[in-house]
Amino acid sequence: MSRIHLMTIPNILTLSRIALIPLFVVLYYCQPTYTDTPIFTWINFSLTGVYAAISLTDYLDGYLARKLNMTSKLGAFLDPVADKLMVSTALVLLVDYYPSNTHWYISVCALIIISREILVSALREWMSTVGQRSTINVSFIGKVKTFVQIFAILFLLYQQPFFGLPSFEIGVFLLVVATLLTLYSGLIYLKEGIKTFKS
Repeated sequence: MSRIHLMTIPNILTLSRIALIPLFVVLYYCQPTYTDTPIFTWINFSLTGVYAAISLTDYLDGYLARKLNMTSKLGAFLDPVADKLMVSTALVLLVDYYPSNTHWYISVCALIIISREILVSALREWMSTVGQRSTINVSFIGKVKTFVQIFAILFLLYQQPFFGLPSFEIGVFLLVVATLLTLYSGLIYLKEGIKTFKS
């Protein structure tokens, strides 16, 4: 396949999602210690905005690939890689920001979510080797989990009142919900994968 065919709009969006991750990390570490300063507000808003943009491309690349019939092997490879980089990076930074001695529940949720991503990736790799990769597709629960997870991370990153509502409390609630959905969807993947070990 030529380079022109590889660089479809969906693939460019996926690559841009990966390219934005370093900027996201830099903005995170540029936040000043004091949260009641204008510079913190500006950087924090930019940080949250970048993650929102990354999350938006997650939806757009898949939608455009189906809508424009531009699916490709490269896109099928890059999309889950970009997803896992995006989520894992954000969760690791949140664990860094919220100390485990006072916010242990965030660390536990992050550990469960990242572990599940590793497990599912390994399971998909195994399914590919036995020629049954297509039997494990993203379930509806998995899509809901991703949606809730994105908003959980956005609220936890924002760290400021959201139209008078407590961003932290909303973010923690959504993160717990996302973790429960992560466990449930992970069990679905695992159940399907175990079938191949018995065959």
